[in-house]
Amino acid sequence: MISVDEARDLVLALAHPPSPEDVAVQDALGRALIAPAIAGLTQPPFDASAMDGYALRSADLPGPLTVIGTAAAGVPYPGDTPPGSAIRIFTGAPVPAGYDRVVMQEIVTREGDHITVADAGHNLNIRLMGNDFSEGTPFLPPRPLRASDLGLIAAMNVARLRVARRPRVAVLAGGDELVLPGETPAAGQIISSNDIAIAALAREAGADVTVLPLARDTEDSLRDRFAQAEGCDLIVTIGGASVGDHDLIGKVSADLGMQRSFYKLAMRPGKPLMAGRMGKAAMLGLPGNPVSAIVCAKLFMQPLLRAMQGLPPGPDLQQGILARDLPPEGDRQHYQRARLLPGEQPRIDPFGDQDSARLWLLAEADALLVRPAHDAARPAGDRVLFLPL
Repeated sequence: MISVDEARDLVLALAHPPSPEDVAVQDALGRALIAPAIAGLTQPPFDASAMDGYALRSADLPGPLTVIGTAAAGVPYPGDTPPGSAIRIFTGAPVPAGYDRVVMQEIVTREGDHITVADAGHNLNIRLMGNDFSEGTPFLPPRPLRASDLGLIAAMNVARLRVARRPRVAVLAGGDELVLPGETPAAGQIISSNDIAIAALAREAGADVTVLPLARDTEDSLRDRFAQAEGCDLIVTIGGASVGDHDLIGKVSADLGMQRSFYKLAMRPGKPLMAGRMGKAAMLGLPGNPVSAIVCAKLFMQPLLRAMQGLPPGPDLQQGILARDLPPEGDRQHYQRARLLPGEQPRIDPFGDQDSARLWLLAEADALLVRPAHDAARPAGDRVLFLPL
């Protein structure tokens, strides 16, 4: 068995460089930029009023001042700005040259065309030209694009973006005991849920996912499913990778030319994890145990998919305070389902039951507490690492 860190390095080595494609900015939510968006203009393009009020000279305060015109967003004031003058101005309108302040309308007394100003305070209420960004400024966040990013890029007058192509992922679950959700299982059968969860985790990491039809426990069925995965960047199998008579994925994938990087690692849940390359595709063989499959997908599949898009792979661990005493850990790195409790620093409380077949506990968990192999007993109050879920 190899360590989790060794396995992670071998999995990330399977990532191919990101393939570029161009998309419209409105279609780029969740995509990874592989070339910066370059601002095509300066924002604001002029000194702009930050509120409704009056533009004037600070030296002329408190007045009285003569109101000589109006400026609104999209309708600048075109005239001169002599001393002792002011204009009525609205939010977003250009502040004319000569004026250095906008005073809010609530502190202005107006009689006809003349105004006086109460205490104007220190805020000039002007958004200076280029205060947000300047023409030529690059934007290349090291994460998938968010809605606020798209708003910024559109404001930069950038219509199309160079992004990483979404990795194509085929998810394959197999076993005669499996039936689809909504069907009535016969004696000895169970509902296939792992493929649903793993596909969702792949989409969460930015992949374009195909869930293949369930494979049966025959070599011919598995060969047919692998053929259906042709052209994918990553093939993810679930179950069937152990050494039992009905665990055929390891044998069939080897017959099809899989170059295995490792098989089995020192972690729980998730010891029987297989990784390698089959032709041009990377391949991960996840355990059939439901919690083990999901934990392995979080730790290995999602980082691999992020790396394929040129993103930092993660996962990023956080530090918290242990909420209960824990006994010494065994010879495998343990990822324990846990709740996060409020506090100045998060307090993490692992569940007493860590049965890796219990999906309900994983659905209730906020985090995975990371216990290194051979970790000593831990008292409540110790600082520990966890992976948020």
